[in-house]
Amino acid sequence: MKSTTFCLCLSWLTIQLLAASQTMAQAPSPMVQQFVGVKGDTLALTHVNVVDGTGQPVKADQTLVIMKGRIVAMGKSGSVMIPSAAKTLDCTGKTIIPGMIMMHEHLFYGERVAPQYLGIEMPVSFPRLYLAGGVTIMRTTGSVEPQTDLNIRDQIRDGKMPGPDIDVTGPYIERAGLPIPEVWGIKNPEEAAREVSYWIGMGCTSFKVYMDITKADLTEVVRLAHQNNIKVTGHLCSVTYREAADLGIDNLEHGFWVSSDFEKNKKPDNCNSTAQFMSVSSVDEKSPEMKELMAYLIKKNVAITSTLPVFEPYTGREVFPGDAGEALSPVVKEVVEKSAVSLVGKDSSSRVMFKKEMAWEKQFVDMGGRLMAGIDPTGAGRVIPGYADRHILELLVEAGFSFPQAVKICSLNAAEYLGRDKETGTISVGKQADLVLINGDPLKDIKAVRNTELVFKNGIGFDSKKLFESVKGKVGLY
Repeated sequence: MKSTTFCLCLSWLTIQLLAASQTMAQAPSPMVQQFVGVKGDTLALTHVNVVDGTGQPVKADQTLVIMKGRIVAMGKSGSVMIPSAAKTLDCTGKTIIPGMIMMHEHLFYGERVAPQYLGIEMPVSFPRLYLAGGVTIMRTTGSVEPQTDLNIRDQIRDGKMPGPDIDVTGPYIERAGLPIPEVWGIKNPEEAAREVSYWIGMGCTSFKVYMDITKADLTEVVRLAHQNNIKVTGHLCSVTYREAADLGIDNLEHGFWVSSDFEKNKKPDNCNSTAQFMSVSSVDEKSPEMKELMAYLIKKNVAITSTLPVFEPYTGREVFPGDAGEALSPVVKEVVEKSAVSLVGKDSSSRVMFKKEMAWEKQFVDMGGRLMAGIDPTGAGRVIPGYADRHILELLVEAGFSFPQAVKICSLNAAEYLGRDKETGTISVGKQADLVLINGDPLKDIKAVRNTELVFKNGIGFDSKKLFESVKGKVGLY
């Protein structure tokens, strides 16, 4: 009995020390406060099922104690001491996952206006939507207005606007020629180096190379980025995955969908997007060559980012994945819907490739590769932040991952890649209270992930519904 009392006292002392050690973040402004659903320095979430981000099975009927933004206790309900000052939430029938860390996001919305493709910045709607959907950290994997993204990052950090923490990627590092007026085209590796150096100085914390860069360009980008402890990812075509791995790239985007490694008679430093797609489409799902490429990337410690929502086919699928249609302005929604409806029944090749990509991503993980996830809200305009971030959990489960594995892909894997896993990425004592409370059980019904109720960021519980409602019908405007 004495030992039990001693353990309880020691536990309580630990809680007090942890709480005392925390420094309060800057107080949220009235703009942010309007979206806060749960307030209090000390919170207790009781009788909740916990999917902790490690990939391990769900922990049923748990109690979490949060003090000043940190998880200070967790265990079976009834066995955890709840401080008398705590605000208690009965979470019976609900599920908690870590705040999602999403790795291919943007703060712009892509719209086709022939003959160009426009990246239109969404500085109000997108940060709110990401947070509403459970994203507490995001990487802007390619920026069209990096100065705007940096300002948004800082305003969120300073409590002036709601949104996730942002790892701001510099502008696309790309050769001239894209029909995207916001993307600056470099002419040589020296220009690539100047661009990278400038945006490091301005505060960007990651970089992305694009489809038409050369191996010499990539060499310079990786050299400068790594000198500054910054990582480089790429949406490639002109450079193969193997070549990029040899040159030190850290991450590759869009799974294996955009790999040009299987293109016959490929010309060095040349992107032939048609040949690239035809070649990877012809690769068998169980191809030994694909397995060899995966093994090589794993050996080189190259992470892969899954972006299944942006590739989702049309037939038998939602026009706006995750019930996102309500988010768009009516004019934009009408244009996207008409385009989508016209393609239903004409997408057999993309349906085959979509299933193949799912199988490859599962195989990559089974072989020991690091898979992360993002939504890439570009393409045909169907993919909307927040809604699609929840939906990617559904797609990963469809691909054959268990729900805990899907959660790990969207939390711990990314936290480790970003070097933030000691602070966040899993639900455990001592870490930031970055959490998503889901009303339901996604292990029984995966679509329950759409029922985000509260999103805790550093212990502040944001009302998901209020955030979604505040920008309904605004995507495409701001």
